[in-house]
Amino acid sequence: MSNEQTPAPVADPRPARLTAAAALAALEGLALVVGGVYMLVMGLLGSPDRPEQAEMGGVTLIALALLPLLAARGLLKRRAWSRGPAIITQLMALPVAWTLLRSEGSLLIPAGIALAVVAVASLVLLVNPETNRALGIRGPRDA
Repeated sequence: MSNEQTPAPVADPRPARLTAAAALAALEGLALVVGGVYMLVMGLLGSPDRPEQAEMGGVTLIALALLPLLAARGLLKRRAWSRGPAIITQLMALPVAWTLLRSEGSLLIPAGIALAVVAVASLVLLVNPETNRALGIRGPRDA
């Protein structure tokens, strides 16, 4: 049999939990990009107290968006390295959610609730044994 006639190996389907974790990480990354672009635009066109601070904040948010976006892509491609950045993103999101929950803004409290729910749900999905198996991550008992 030639290479052209050899059937492609059937890969295990990606678990729904892994896909959901990737989707939540991508959602967080996109939210960071949107927030960063908003801050940049408001810094350039709006009238903030300190335009340079708004612009730098926007650039920082866009740069921070790379971590969850790369993690989401790695999770979708079943790369074991992607679980670490995805977990770090969720751990960084929890204090931000707490800060938003303790704020006085009318839109900030629901945003904090949403962020906390997404972060906790993502953490649960990322430490799930099914996700670990799909990524090829072995536990300490399997080493």
